[in-house]
Amino acid sequence: MEDLRTIIALNCRNEDAPNASEITANVPIYDCNKLADWPTDAGQADTLRRELADVLLNGPGVFVLRSAFADTTPIDAATDVFNTIIEREKTASSGGGDHFAASGANDRIWNSLEKLGREAPDVFVQYHSNPWLELASRAWLGPAFQMTAQVNLVHPGGKAQTGHCDYHLGFMTKNQVSQYPAHVHAVGAQLTLQGAVAHCDMPVESGTTKLLPFSQTWPQNYLRFRDDDVSEVFEDNYVQLPLQKGDALFFSPGLMHAAGENSTSDIHRMANLLQVSSPLGRAMETIRRRELCLCVYRAAVEAGLPHIEQEALLASTAEGYPFPTDLERDPPVDGLAPVTQRDLMRSALRENWPFDKLSAELAAYENRRSPA
Repeated sequence: MEDLRTIIALNCRNEDAPNASEITANVPIYDCNKLADWPTDAGQADTLRRELADVLLNGPGVFVLRSAFADTTPIDAATDVFNTIIEREKTASSGGGDHFAASGANDRIWNSLEKLGREAPDVFVQYHSNPWLELASRAWLGPAFQMTAQVNLVHPGGKAQTGHCDYHLGFMTKNQVSQYPAHVHAVGAQLTLQGAVAHCDMPVESGTTKLLPFSQTWPQNYLRFRDDDVSEVFEDNYVQLPLQKGDALFFSPGLMHAAGENSTSDIHRMANLLQVSSPLGRAMETIRRRELCLCVYRAAVEAGLPHIEQEALLASTAEGYPFPTDLERDPPVDGLAPVTQRDLMRSALRENWPFDKLSAELAAYENRRSPA
């Protein structure tokens, strides 16, 4: 416990996050309006990715991208779609619960990524072509990451979650976690990235995420976050930041955190929670990416996105990792690996394939990857 107390007493200095516009409560805040050109400049993008990775690994473990959506039109459009889905799923009694919170405290949409793409392909394209989401995800996970998302809507009076770490090891019991060697605990936090896009203005009173900066560097975090003495340290030392609609919060899954209590009377706090996975691990949700690709293809063609935005869209839509596959039926092409679903989508957009051709190519791709 003394190790934990020593760790969380650290401070994030300006030299630890030199491109942040400010550091508040040990959380670097990056003004995306001031850095608007950085995602499209290879050198600046690489500099920023390296900095964000160091913040997540060795620094406070969390950062905010202020105005990641400078234009909040896609946020508002997605919010309307999500509210429609929530009402429909509540009527059908298929809505999801929440992790680490009392049942009924909120509304949840599981697999909001695919559902948004199916329900409103044009909105999906506007939303997931945001280059800041791609930059942050790639900073931690490298290329070919796997995007999933879940919407969380916390109503006035919604109670706080208990402090916890997150997927993978954070979703296991203490007994299960104890069966993994210590080095896996360290590696586990590097396989996923947690994100949250604010779909409304969020004062602290609405229950913004409670964060314990630097706690991701404590080697016992996954094993002990449920223990009473650790929970007490968390509750005595967490920080919270207000967020504005269009802001994006990213943090290490090893960081102790919890959604706060919504003590307001009129704010229905909606966030789209991004669960981004390394291709070297397994994603939390199963996404029917072939169907998703087909759902958004026409909208993507009509959007005529610039290269950087198209790549961001592809990163959230199509599978970018070639394995696992049946190498007998799906042999490597021009290297050590087969073509990916993302390669096919990229070719389709570049060459303006007819819809039927893309559909046939994606079907053949899945057939090749299936055991004979």
